[in-house]
Amino acid sequence: MSRLLVVQNHRGGGPGRFGDWLRADGLSTDVVHAYAGAPLPRRPGHDGVLVLGGGYLPDDDVRAPWLAPTRALVARAVERGVPVFGICLGGQLLALVAGGTVRGAHGEPEVGSTPLTLRPEAGDDPLFRGLPERVTAVEHHVDAVTALPPGATWLMASERCPYQAFRVGERAWGVQFHPEAGADRVRSWDAGRLRARGLDPVELSRRAELDEPAAGAVWREVARRFAAVVAGS
Repeated sequence: MSRLLVVQNHRGGGPGRFGDWLRADGLSTDVVHAYAGAPLPRRPGHDGVLVLGGGYLPDDDVRAPWLAPTRALVARAVERGVPVFGICLGGQLLALVAGGTVRGAHGEPEVGSTPLTLRPEAGDDPLFRGLPERVTAVEHHVDAVTALPPGATWLMASERCPYQAFRVGERAWGVQFHPEAGADRVRSWDAGRLRARGLDPVELSRRAELDEPAAGAVWREVARRFAAVVAGS
């Protein structure tokens, strides 16, 4: 059985349904609770690496000292062709280590189920080829990738955040959105904090519920494809 290293960056940010899907497709997942001080391996000894989200910039080493070894681990994985999938903070971290740029509190925030557009460059991508031209995913971010790494392939965009998905080299992907999160995640958000930001928690939940059947099927397929890449490594 192929083994996937999962780096978790905050207590509530586990692999969710994405991890369930990957296990259903034959991967064994080793979750490292890096936020709690669990040590990361110095070298990628797994068949793939999944880096999850968190409320930090990818170089916020003062508040999150485990990010420095995570960056080193991802950089080595990319160099060796080990498959990588980065979600939100994980995607930003991949962009940074590969030579892109990330800015905090950049542009307009995206919160809730967000429309995404597949780009033509995704036509031959192992994970994104043949996906619907329009799909949604749950988002909750204010930081963003502002420049892709040199040579990266731009795969998906949204109205407020251009770099929603990209590939570095042949086997490393970063996404700004949360394929591991469904409508249940949106319902769990603090309603008071949402209202303080001028957002309607009831409408956010309703929209996510409506979008979930189609979106879930798409991200389930992406998980299946990533599992196949890891298993074939």
